[in-house]
Amino acid sequence: MNPETSYANPEAVVSTEWVSQNIHNPNVRIVESNEDVLLYSTGHIENAVHIDWTTDLQDSTIRDYISPEQFAALCSKNGISPDTEVVFYGDKSNWWACYAFWVFRLFGHKKLHVMNGGRDKWIEEGRPLTRALPQFSPTNYPVPRRRRDSEIRAFFEDTLAHSNARLPLVDVRTPGEFRGEITHMPEYPQEGVLRGGHIPGAKNIPWRTAVNPDSTFKSAEELRKIYIEQNGLNPSDDIIAYCRIGERSSHTWFVLTELLGFEKVRNYDGSWTEWGNRVRAPIEKG
Repeated sequence: MNPETSYANPEAVVSTEWVSQNIHNPNVRIVESNEDVLLYSTGHIENAVHIDWTTDLQDSTIRDYISPEQFAALCSKNGISPDTEVVFYGDKSNWWACYAFWVFRLFGHKKLHVMNGGRDKWIEEGRPLTRALPQFSPTNYPVPRRRRDSEIRAFFEDTLAHSNARLPLVDVRTPGEFRGEITHMPEYPQEGVLRGGHIPGAKNIPWRTAVNPDSTFKSAEELRKIYIEQNGLNPSDDIIAYCRIGERSSHTWFVLTELLGFEKVRNYDGSWTEWGNRVRAPIEKG
């Protein structure tokens, strides 16, 4: 599936060529998930279904993810069974593909992959897009018994305890966001965060350091150098990663967990939009 066999889980990443060869494989479901939710309609990989990170994965009333029953319905609607190989890809160097991967992992789906380089690499290679919407027979996906929140997800209280104990916290935002100079990504709108800065004790390792200019993941050797040698993380560490709303940190969660084999990494999806608005939440700047 992947020429980079030195990743901890080599099958977590598949190449554009592999996807091209498996477009009509009935055991594979290709899923596009983008920041720009309108992008899919302008053209997508043949037979790719669209999963919208806002309307498909998020609860429509409270700030949380969908229920196990809703997840089963989403998979059934898109012709996904528990044995389906689900391949995610999208824009922004696969931010939202990794986010969707992480959400599917919350519900225990095992056969998950990310297409290396995402939508940008597929287009750069001159591979075809289509506007035709695929039609798949619905499945009867069983309702997961639980959502794995305690295993790969962190909440405010978990993160506060982590900070107080000075356990590893990875802030994957831009240096300007980390220092508190800005409260949002450059060229992005302000989303209502009242305070800038970072969680006390956090280390700033921007998500972008893990990818090449063509949006592919760096090699395992390069990633080990960044996270282990340069930043002192250990594969056995208990780590919480965060960003602004959990999308960039899901990318880093994927890198640490799937590509480097770190044993316990949790994504704090409340991230800075929760922490920066929380009354009396401790904040460091600089």
